[in-house]
Amino acid sequence: MKLKQFVKDWTLPVAIAVGTVVYLLFYFVPQLDTAGDVLGDVVDTVFPMMVFCTLFSTFCRIDFHQMRPHRWHLGVLVTQVALVALNVWIIFGVEADPAQKILWESVLTCIIGPAATACPVITAKIGGNINTMTAFVVMSSFASALMIPAVFPLLERGNQLDFWSAFLIILQKLAMVLVAPLVLGWIVQHYAKRLCAWIVGIPDLSFYLWSVQLSVTSGVTVRNIVRSDAGLSVLLMIATMSMILCFALFLLGRGIGRRLGDELCGGQAMFQKNTALSIWVAYTYLNPVASVGAGCYVLWQNIVNSLELYEYRKKNVKP
Repeated sequence: MKLKQFVKDWTLPVAIAVGTVVYLLFYFVPQLDTAGDVLGDVVDTVFPMMVFCTLFSTFCRIDFHQMRPHRWHLGVLVTQVALVALNVWIIFGVEADPAQKILWESVLTCIIGPAATACPVITAKIGGNINTMTAFVVMSSFASALMIPAVFPLLERGNQLDFWSAFLIILQKLAMVLVAPLVLGWIVQHYAKRLCAWIVGIPDLSFYLWSVQLSVTSGVTVRNIVRSDAGLSVLLMIATMSMILCFALFLLGRGIGRRLGDELCGGQAMFQKNTALSIWVAYTYLNPVASVGAGCYVLWQNIVNSLELYEYRKKNVKP
């Protein structure tokens, strides 16, 4: 019973540990090589479906009439654009030093990424407004789809990136995992009310689906680190910088939200990132080693989420 309660209370760290251990098991046991290759293909196919199901179950719960812009939305987005511009300026300044360039590119992949599609899930678990957060995730995704193809060709000049091609590819990926479940959630709410009530009636469904995704993402992160050809010192610098960045964005977002009307949502929107998309764009358009930053960021942001969940339970759950 105590073990079950521990897993329930610390679901996110347990998910990270499971994903890490499973990948290392397949990596270090040669007899599992064939099974690992098959499992990897299955995960690549199933993972987008898992994201879709998580968001669909979340969107079945939201009030679409409350999804309208707020002041803190603009504050967080403007701050993100300013940080991206500052980061690009720094990269230009250290361009002659390959290690420093990779370090700051890894920071950029975290900053420029959109808010995590799981943001509404975690926000709902800690007592935040799921409706305004969902509206922000949609706006943030579109903003990142504009910034990524506009900024990345400036950094890797050897990569002849066509703006509209990259924009449409990124937008298509976001539409499949964000817009489609949003539309389906609206349809189910209005035209399949029994199904909607059944989904809503399953306690914490979205949260536990997200935990399974986190386990998979953690395994992919460990794989990227193990296969990286960067030196240990560079990897440690990237991991440290991503940790500092995570906590800095969290505090900055809380400050913006406090001034503009919603401290809790401001913090979540600013620091909780779609790291899967960040890893993909780093692999596609930058030095692949830069993707390790977003991979490490997964760990730090879910440590923060776990602490928030713990504090919320402590304040709101009676013994």
